[in-house]
Amino acid sequence: MFPIRDINPTRITPVLTVGLILINAAVFFFWQPRSDVEAESEFLYERAVIACELTTGEALSVPEISLGECRDGPESPLFPDKNVWLAAIVSMFLHGGIFHLAGNMWFLWIFGNNIEEAYGTLGFLAMYLASGIAGTAAFVIVNPDLTEPLVGASGAIAGVLGAYLVLYPRHRILSLFFVFFVQIPAIVYLGIWFLSQFAVGDVGVAWEAHVGGFLFGIALTLPLRIALTRRVRSLHDGFAYRF
Repeated sequence: MFPIRDINPTRITPVLTVGLILINAAVFFFWQPRSDVEAESEFLYERAVIACELTTGEALSVPEISLGECRDGPESPLFPDKNVWLAAIVSMFLHGGIFHLAGNMWFLWIFGNNIEEAYGTLGFLAMYLASGIAGTAAFVIVNPDLTEPLVGASGAIAGVLGAYLVLYPRHRILSLFFVFFVQIPAIVYLGIWFLSQFAVGDVGVAWEAHVGGFLFGIALTLPLRIALTRRVRSLHDGFAYRF
């Protein structure tokens, strides 16, 4: 099922949601190397988060990269100036290809504006980044010795989906199902999406980050649900009073 849009209008201009989409696109098209495989690989090892580096607290050495083995040894790191912790933030804005970027940004466009309205711009930014970090942490816990770079905004966006599930479970998602357009309650659509993560067989898909980010978004939003719902209601009521 491919989401087309959610039937859940907002009363704000989603400045941060649009800004995040533009930043991700700009990073992909104007900063990441894309035409040279070797340059792209070097760029990702230097800039992106890597599970082994977070486990050991230091950048990978040449033997670790070439052998694909995580070792806490005396070898000198290939990129000694790399901040392996900052890389966890940088990786949220890097993507593995145009379809990876487009898919993530489409989900952010559909679901992000409502969560930005509920949390407010600064609150949304904080929960977005925190969800991405939580997704990365979940990935590292399951794959502590992995030496390949982890890229993508999926963990952060999964947190947005988790928050949406808590705040708008009954709102409908217009989706393309084979050749039919159907309206599916968010609780059903997002439930299917979540369960499908465990069925992903592609080694290149970081489903652990998706699951971690999603659960974090739920856990963060649940205790704030009443306050956030009241905020959204006040915005919508205020709009009605002005007109």
